[in-house]
Amino acid sequence: PSFGFLFDIDGVLVRGKTPIPAAKTAFQKLVNSQGQFLVPVVFVTNAGNCLRQKKADQLSHLLGVPISPDQVLMSHSPLRMFKRYHQKCVLVSGQGPLLDIAQDLGFCHPITIETLREKHPLLDVVDHDRRPNLLVSVCFCWRTVVLFGEPVRWETNLQLIIDVLLTSGYPGNPYQHENDPHIPVLACNMDLMWVAEAQSPRFGHGTFMVCLENIYKKITGKDLKYEALMGKPSKVTYQYAEYLIRAQAAERHWEQPIETLYAVGDNLMTDVYGISWENELACAAAAHCRSVLVCTGVYNPHTEVPSDTRESITETVFHGHRDFRFDPALVEPDHIVPDVDAAVDLVFQLENFAP
Repeated sequence: PSFGFLFDIDGVLVRGKTPIPAAKTAFQKLVNSQGQFLVPVVFVTNAGNCLRQKKADQLSHLLGVPISPDQVLMSHSPLRMFKRYHQKCVLVSGQGPLLDIAQDLGFCHPITIETLREKHPLLDVVDHDRRPNLLVSVCFCWRTVVLFGEPVRWETNLQLIIDVLLTSGYPGNPYQHENDPHIPVLACNMDLMWVAEAQSPRFGHGTFMVCLENIYKKITGKDLKYEALMGKPSKVTYQYAEYLIRAQAAERHWEQPIETLYAVGDNLMTDVYGISWENELACAAAAHCRSVLVCTGVYNPHTEVPSDTRESITETVFHGHRDFRFDPALVEPDHIVPDVDAAVDLVFQLENFAP
């Protein structure tokens, strides 16, 4: 094969925990009788609340084909490359086995929001029922903040992250409004919304980030700065995905160079924007990147992006992160199909590929 697939998961293969019927049919076309993939495949998800081994196991069960952890790219996977932060004391926000995830990525000293709350019980007072009886704080210092995904208690996470940023890592101290720049912030998954079993999209980590950014600016008058943004549609995520595609091809000793990547997704602002952005930058070794949009998730074919750019630059239309520029051309999918099974059929037809 001279092409590979980048599959989104939520809205393409599943809705919440419910499989999309077309997914199993599609993947039976992608493997041989021994369960080996006929083309290189990477699952690129903005989920970040588990280890990639667990996600691979879930996908194997869901699709009925064996999926390797090396085929899974979580929103936090590129953090493996940020070695300069691995030895620092990092505050991690999100949910799931955060310490295991952070340590698997190479971080040696991760500490959760819950641990920070225990060290500084006076800081979390929004919920009256959780206000502490113990009036003691322990001095502790954080040098980096890592946002893995949306947390459970937003008020606690927002408060304590702001405390760390405005005290240069010493949240028991008074705020220092002159601490510019603040300590580094690494963020994964910028999805404003995602789809589960509900009829309308749900808040994603991007919504939490909007809250954090606006609170920080409201207090300081300055923009919150990110040292790095990971997950779709960031350039580093797609470059990492291409690396995994090429690694698969090399492992199978396929001599034909990978010339085209097909990104199959359901979200204009992450799946389509990301692959278009990568194409425009011309940083990838692949000759072509193509987007295939399915209609089983976030995308609604009845709410197209307006062609008038001035009308489009609003939060109601541009759901991408504030640090990414808006261009209507970047959210124009190359192909629109009903579901992932139709996407696989289309690509096989375009590539004249007969399994």
